Amino acid sequence: MISAGELRKGVTFEHDGQVFTVIDFLHVKPGKGAAFVRTKVRNVISGGVTDITFNPTVKLQDVVIDRREMQYLYSDGELYYFMDQETFEQIPLAFEQVEGAIKYLKENMFAVIKFYKDAAFSVEAPNFVELQIVETDPGFKGNTATNTLKPATVETGAVIQVPLFVNEGEVIRIDTRNGEYMERVK
Repeated sequence: MISAGELRKGVTFEHDGQVFTVIDFLHVKPGKGAAFVRTKVRNVISGGVTDITFNPTVKLQDVVIDRREMQYLYSDGELYYFMDQETFEQIPLAFEQVEGAIKYLKENMFAVIKFYKDAAFSVEAPNFVELQIVETDPGFKGNTATNTLKPATVETGAVIQVPLFVNEGEVIRIDTRNGEYMERVK
């Protein structure tokens, strides 16, 4: 059990039968009246964000989210299959569970799968991935301005904004947390 007064960013807890992760919090002590804790939380299953206010003495059930690194194997069009490297067990996940990460994952890449009570609910791609550009407008000699961008489609189908000098067939490094181009890979 954890009291609401001990809530911090990243803490996971159960409230009203749902599991939440704290995104932001504020301990408020008004000049008149009782203190309270205002939190912005994300539902770990649905992904929805909401604001909840607690009395600092309220007890909440803390929750453990299991994170396992797994290998992305393939997609059959409806489900995406991942394999646990220790047990070699394969788990199928629906698009809703992988949609944020799948645009950066190629077959055989590793990703972190989050579990709650042995049920997978979310996939995190590695922070940085290297992918080849399969389609973009051609670059021209002298186009080295870094503040002008153009769209480029990478091998997984994701569209990334890249500088004008980047060409089709080149491999680029992408920050998956914000979907931004980092650099060309030699």
